[in-house]
This record gives sequence, structure tokens and C-alpha cells, in this order.
Amino acid sequence: SPARAVVVAQFSDLHVMAEGARNRHGIDTAEGLVRCMAHLQTLDTPPDVLIASGDLVDAGSEEEYRRLRKCLSGLRIPVCLMPGNHDRRAPLRRVFAEHDYLGRNGRIHYYRDVRGLRLITLDTVTEGEDGGDIDDAQLQWLDSLLRAAPAQPVLVFMHHPPVATGFSRLDQIALGAASAVRLGSVIAAHPQVRAVLCGHVHRHVQAVWQGALLSVCPST
Repeated sequence: SPARAVVVAQFSDLHVMAEGARNRHGIDTAEGLVRCMAHLQTLDTPPDVLIASGDLVDAGSEEEYRRLRKCLSGLRIPVCLMPGNHDRRAPLRRVFAEHDYLGRNGRIHYYRDVRGLRLITLDTVTEGEDGGDIDDAQLQWLDSLLRAAPAQPVLVFMHHPPVATGFSRLDQIALGAASAVRLGSVIAAHPQVRAVLCGHVHRHVQAVWQGALLSVCPST
């Protein structure tokens, strides 16, 4: 029988706030996340993993991460967290201390293999700034991973899109141009990268970039 397909779910830009708080549009962002989770768990084929691709909370506070943890507690599938520009690494690590892949310091980048598919996350966050970048250490790490397994299909996750989306205000705080060029050269050199999956823009955008699908996930 054919191998069972790997199903990957992506949530992005959750912007969970403290209990009782609403954003400037009057929206309870945590309630939106809970609704998305409920839908996820009704699917005929349960996802193998959920990637939450940044802006997990709105202001990076420990109180918000505790509420996020409470929201996610009912999820019956593995979840992998990664930061966006609204996140702060230290409180994220404190509240989700058992998530060993988050590491103890520095940027949060890691990979996870799911039945032959490799999921790689990159950390594009410069804390205190809305725009993003990727440091040389991550690019070297990514290139080494891809060189080591050229036949293994890969999805790359990052918060800031490396391309212009047409939403001018958000394009001004996307991934920095120099980082996008350097990352693009790595992606182009490794055709096993099937897709680059982002967030940040709160809207669904798709493009072809460096030979891979580029997809931006809307906000929960």
C-alpha cells in the first residue's frame, strides 16, 4: 500500500493576549485560536504536527504565554512553536520549558523529521524591531542540513516573508533585503526544498521563489 501522506498544519500570527484583553479591533485573539483548533481536530485526517509560525502572543509577556499554553492544552497533536517579531524568546522558553527544541539561549531554529519529511524552522526575529533578518550562523546551519540529505524533501518555516507581498506597510517590515538574497541563494541550491512557509502578513499569499513554493499563512 502507498505510504501515508504527512499532513502538516500551520497556524500563524496568533497574537494571544492576556485574559480579558482584546486587540484594537475589539477581537479576542485567543478565542480565534480556540476556534481554529476546534476545526483542526474535526479533520478526517489528523495532522501529524502543527507548526505555529510566530507572533504567538501580542506583547511577548509571560502572562500572554501562560494563556497561550492554556489554549493549546487541549490539542491532541504535537505542536512546534517558533517566534515572530511580537514574541520574546526568554518568556517563551520559561513558560514552555519542556519544549526542548526551543533551546536555552540565542535564536530558536531547529528541525523535525516526520516519516521522511524534514521540517526546518528559522528564526528571523530581531527583538524590539518589526522587520526581520537571518544571521550567518543560521544560514550555514541550514546549508549544512540540506547538503547532508539531498534526497530528503524539506519544508522551511520562517516568520517574515522573503519577498514583497504587495501590502506596502508590511513589506516595509518584511525580511531584510540582504537576508532574503543570502537565504535565496541557499534555497536555490537545494531543490529538495519543496516550500517556504511564512506568516507576518496576516493574509494568504502564494508565489514561486527560488524554485520552491512560497506560501504566507493568514492569521488565526
